[in-house]
Amino acid sequence: MENLDKIVEDALSRIQKSEQLEALNDIKTSFLGKKGQLTAVLKGMKDVAPEDRPKVGQMVNDARQKIEQLLDEKRTEFERAKREARMRSEVIDVTLPGKKLNLGHRHPNTIALEEIERIFVGMGYEVVDGPEIEYDYYNFEALNIPDGHPAKDEQDTFYINDKILLRTQTSSVQVHMMEQGRLPIRMISPGRVFRSDDVDATHSPSFHQVEGMVVDKHITFADLKGTLELFARKMFGENTKVKFRPHHFPFTEPSAEMDVSCFKCGGKGCRFCKGEGWIEILGCGMVHPHVFEMSGIDPEEYTGFAFGVGLERIALLKYEIDDMRLLYENDIRFLSQF
Repeated sequence: MENLDKIVEDALSRIQKSEQLEALNDIKTSFLGKKGQLTAVLKGMKDVAPEDRPKVGQMVNDARQKIEQLLDEKRTEFERAKREARMRSEVIDVTLPGKKLNLGHRHPNTIALEEIERIFVGMGYEVVDGPEIEYDYYNFEALNIPDGHPAKDEQDTFYINDKILLRTQTSSVQVHMMEQGRLPIRMISPGRVFRSDDVDATHSPSFHQVEGMVVDKHITFADLKGTLELFARKMFGENTKVKFRPHHFPFTEPSAEMDVSCFKCGGKGCRFCKGEGWIEILGCGMVHPHVFEMSGIDPEEYTGFAFGVGLERIALLKYEIDDMRLLYENDIRFLSQF
């Protein structure tokens, strides 16, 4: 009994003097562990008379319970003090003003694209996507651009191998749609394209186009003009006027470029339109019969028109930006204006 009382008093003394939670673990091991003092007492039970063993065993258990109780009380005390200290250090002043969160918003290109899509979807067009890595056939040959054509020069196109390249135009998506044979077709195809151009205020090796195409019976150039005139008015204002100039594209015949009246000066001539009163925005034309034939469509039964507009050009014009590089430099001062 004297030995057990001494063990309990020693444990109590060490527990009271402990200043850290980790010290309690050491005390527990010292008294209650496999090599602890109480365990040593139990190992000596073989030297106790058989009739006294139950009494001695009960006293050892009582001593163990008392030490465990003292450890639990001290541990609770440590945890309470730690919690109170943390609460004092984490006081929140609810009267302080909240922090302003800077939220991102849509890029100028995205704003322009969504407006273009909204206009054409409103006219019954479908928005179609296609691969950026394309076969030479779809990017050139099926669009009536044979081998040896200047547009296939390696100075303009990023070739992966002789047959695969980074698309130079989203017109390749039109070929995929025509090959499916689901007529009539009314579609626009926005997407990123690649050309080997030097970076300057109006050029980039990677930019975006929006191609459009309609294929149906009895489609005429008048349908093309009416569609694009409506698009121009919706995009640049109801007072916008358009004019078409003859041009040449391998995949359309006849072909044209469309200008819009300067929405800055109303066609009078200013710095924005370089004094001409008109601004070129897109190329267009009637789909070439040979393009129909290569895609399995009878040009005697179906006609159609196609057009292509540079998305960056629309954004530059609509928001009066004079340098295309601003769209890609991630300057918050510039982007926050939109």
